[in-house]
Amino acid sequence: MSIRDFALDELDRIGLGNDDRTGEDMDYQMRDHILRMVDEFANEGHSGFSAGYALAILKKLLAFKPLTPLTGEDDEWQHVYDDDDGPVYQNTRLSSVFKNTSRGAYDIDGKVFWEWFTDENGETSKIYFSASGSETPVEFPYTPPDEPIYEYREPEPEDEHEVAYDPNNQPTAEVKAVK
Repeated sequence: MSIRDFALDELDRIGLGNDDRTGEDMDYQMRDHILRMVDEFANEGHSGFSAGYALAILKKLLAFKPLTPLTGEDDEWQHVYDDDDGPVYQNTRLSSVFKNTSRGAYDIDGKVFWEWFTDENGETSKIYFSASGSETPVEFPYTPPDEPIYEYREPEPEDEHEVAYDPNNQPTAEVKAVK
C-alpha cells in the first residue's frame, strides 16, 4: 500500500471530503490540500529514517515552533503594545512568548487548566481552558515544552461556562468561564 492509498483510506475513515466530490465543500478542499502534501512528500523518496527526520523538523516548522532554543536577544522581539507597566514585546520566533519590564519573559501557553463539567444531559467530561494564571515564566535559552502543564482547577460555585460544540454536538476544548 502506498502512502497515498493509506492517506486516502484514513481520510475516508474520518469522513474528510468523501461525501462531496464537487470541490466546493471545505472538507473536500482540505482533503485535496492534504493529498497534495502527501504526494509531494512521497515524491521525495524518503526511506524510513529520512522520513522520520524530515517529519520531525517539518512538524515543528508547520506549527510555528522554533528548531533551536529562543535566545532572548533583541532581534527576537517585536513591540506589540504599551500597558501600565510600559512596553510589551512579543517573541518573533514563538508567538506565545511575551516580555515586559515588570514581569520579564513569560509563555502564555505554559499552563492549561482543566475541570470536570456536567452538561444539561448529566454527562460529565473534562474541559480544558486557558485563563489568568496560564502563563509560565521563561528563562533563556528557552526550549518550549512539547505540551503545556495541565493543572486541575476547582470550579467556583457561581461559575457558568460557555461551551463550544463541534458539528457532532460534542463539547470542544474551547471553553471559557463566564461570570
